[in-house]
Amino acid sequence: MFEGLSNRLGEVFDRLKKRGALSESDVNEALREVRIALLEADVALPVVKDFINSVKERAIGAEVVKSITPGQMVVKIVHDHLVELLGGTVQTLDLVAAAPVVVMMVGLQGSGKTTSTAKIAKRLAERDRKKVLMASLDVARPAAQEQLAVLGRQVSVATLPIVAGQQPVEIAKRALVMAKTEGYDVLMLDTAGRLSIDDALMLEVEAVRDATQPAETLLVADAMTGQDAVNTARIFNERVGLSGIVLTRIDGDARGGAALAMRSVTGKPIKLLGTGEKMDALEDFHPDRIAGRILGMGDVVSLVEKAVATIDQEEAEKLAAKMQKGTFDLDDFLSQLRQLKKWAAWAA
Repeated sequence: MFEGLSNRLGEVFDRLKKRGALSESDVNEALREVRIALLEADVALPVVKDFINSVKERAIGAEVVKSITPGQMVVKIVHDHLVELLGGTVQTLDLVAAAPVVVMMVGLQGSGKTTSTAKIAKRLAERDRKKVLMASLDVARPAAQEQLAVLGRQVSVATLPIVAGQQPVEIAKRALVMAKTEGYDVLMLDTAGRLSIDDALMLEVEAVRDATQPAETLLVADAMTGQDAVNTARIFNERVGLSGIVLTRIDGDARGGAALAMRSVTGKPIKLLGTGEKMDALEDFHPDRIAGRILGMGDVVSLVEKAVATIDQEEAEKLAAKMQKGTFDLDDFLSQLRQLKKWAAWAA
């Protein structure tokens, strides 16, 4: 994922970095190409507009650090806004509640919801030492409940015994009773999906939510579906109320726009990434790393950050003024030596 977007933006910024100075028209031209690249990557138009306007305001008005080129500073500004668009910081599952903590998984059929449920349960059991119970509420899809039971055995996580004929809310209540009486830390509810969003699906999920009061409601969305995934996220958030998103199949040939748009459209963070078929192919979502992958320019971003941190511009300007006036003394010389020492340490 992101390869196409990364290549397009890489071409834009390569040209930009070669310029010794940037005019407003240079920045505008570069941002036009960034806008096209984002739209081609399936990022929603309102998200693109807000992103470009924010970047333009800072890129044209920004004070450029003297030790780097203006083009590099623009790359840093775009990177920072990408990180912000993607959520800013890593946000993990919030399980700070009275046990059993209920985690409800929602999404469309075929998004990887059942597999993601098992992956998260495995991680919680192995990494966080939680006692986890999984329950499938999918009575519509043939063998859906048995599928979760099979995955449970694979990852050594308990699943709710199947009782034929029970409806989703009944199953959820039974699972909650079992989780309480048998001392489980986390109860994971794998709700039913549909091929497309319909009112029956939403009413069913709303009823389960009201019966169990989940601490986390995670939407599982397939990155390969592009704008459809964004629309799905928006509707689920409006009807059910999401706490986060699990983005699956990011190892596939997706354009990446869904990841960029979901946070902005829903206001909810992407918390986890499904990176493959294996049960341990699950990662925390790191906005800064994803932004670095998209731009392919982590070296430039680091250079700008270090230059800003290392060079005290006000001090440098004061020393320059003193030299012009002929009042430069040994204390000032010592200050310059300290600046050089900082640069030597960084270069090493």
